[in-house]
Amino acid sequence: MFEFDQFLGFIMFLSILTIGFWLLIFLTAILPYWIGGSLIERLKENKKRKEEQEQESA
Repeated sequence: MFEFDQFLGFIMFLSILTIGFWLLIFLTAILPYWIGGSLIERLKENKKRKEEQEQESA
């Protein structure tokens, strides 16, 4: 059926394909969630800092 070098090539192809699939899932699902959460936290911190500065000024 397969010789050993063809079998290794096939296994390497499947490994690269699988790694690419999971990388695609990570980049399209987890990464935007992570970036969005950090942006929301930064906006909350900036809002809190502005409120503290307004209270000090008053």
